[in-house]
Amino acid sequence: MKSQIILFFSLVMLSACNSTEKSGITQQPTLTDYQVGEKWVWKYKGVTSEGEVRSDGTDTRKIVSADGVLGMTIGKDTIPVTDIVKPEDSETPKYDWPLEVGKKWKYENNWTSQDGTTGNQSQDAEIVSYQEETVEAGTFMAYTIKYAGKTTNSRGYSANEEEVWLYAPAVKNFIKLTQNQGDFLYIEELIEYSKPE
Repeated sequence: MKSQIILFFSLVMLSACNSTEKSGITQQPTLTDYQVGEKWVWKYKGVTSEGEVRSDGTDTRKIVSADGVLGMTIGKDTIPVTDIVKPEDSETPKYDWPLEVGKKWKYENNWTSQDGTTGNQSQDAEIVSYQEETVEAGTFMAYTIKYAGKTTNSRGYSANEEEVWLYAPAVKNFIKLTQNQGDFLYIEELIEYSKPE
């Protein structure tokens, strides 16, 4: 379930580009912002407060073309890029475009996992900075977006949650995610980004 939630957020997080670096304002991207051969690789690790490792590995995404339609490979699936850049129609969106420092909003999400478990997230979001951030893949101008709230599910799980996303317009994606959820700490960091010359 945790990986499904992260996958959903990662998909949504791809939806940002068209940046104006001087003003620190980023509009939602369009299909033309992506090109065949672009590749992102993250490492991730999730550990409980007792030291139990619940997730540890890498996640690779790549832009491909199938019959002239751009798609992003995610595991064994390929998601059309048009789905990734489609504006989110919600009064409580994950990202409130355009992105700019100081913006605040409410994020709410109801979800169902593959095993039928239903859940809800309710978080207050704020963009707190736009500055250089360094991760294993390099140094990028990035927004720091903080989310704080609660996650619950139909199996009785309930936890306060804090997330910090570092989103870099230059790579159209997040470069680091730190999530504290009850007794669980999850960190995902971009270790490689490449695109055709």
